[in-house]
Amino acid sequence: MTPALSVAARPVPAVGEPAPDFELVNQFGEPVRLSALRGQNVVLVFYPFAFSGICTGELCEIRDNLAVFEDARATVLAVSVDSKFSLRAYAEKEAYSFDLLADFWPHGAVASTYGVFDPESGMAKRGTFIIDATGTIRYVVVNPRGQARELSEYGAVLAGLGRA
Repeated sequence: MTPALSVAARPVPAVGEPAPDFELVNQFGEPVRLSALRGQNVVLVFYPFAFSGICTGELCEIRDNLAVFEDARATVLAVSVDSKFSLRAYAEKEAYSFDLLADFWPHGAVASTYGVFDPESGMAKRGTFIIDATGTIRYVVVNPRGQARELSEYGAVLAGLGRA
């Protein structure tokens, strides 16, 4: 079995567990480390691919409702297996002001750590993790392929966390 397949077999971290730390580059090539965001809530959104229909709809809904996240002092990190170059073009086209992180190489390593990498298709599943200011996972949802996530659930969870 290849390392990528054994990593992909990891289970999805559960609510109450510490969020696995990682560092990826954003659409500008700047490193973003999860543990550096302690002290604020984080909404970690894995999505299959930039420029795809459902993914664009979900991320545009976040963009259009960014105040929900800002009010909860939550940083949005959107992660796909795309390169930083395609993510930069995607962010510019859709006017995303939050970080799009490239889980490009090793391909899908962070998605694998979170149990949301599909090695057969080579893409991340639609997984969302809301992480509190201490780095603990407080909400998890993984939707099947082709099914968008409900943004209203994010707001309800963030409201329950209070202000960090």
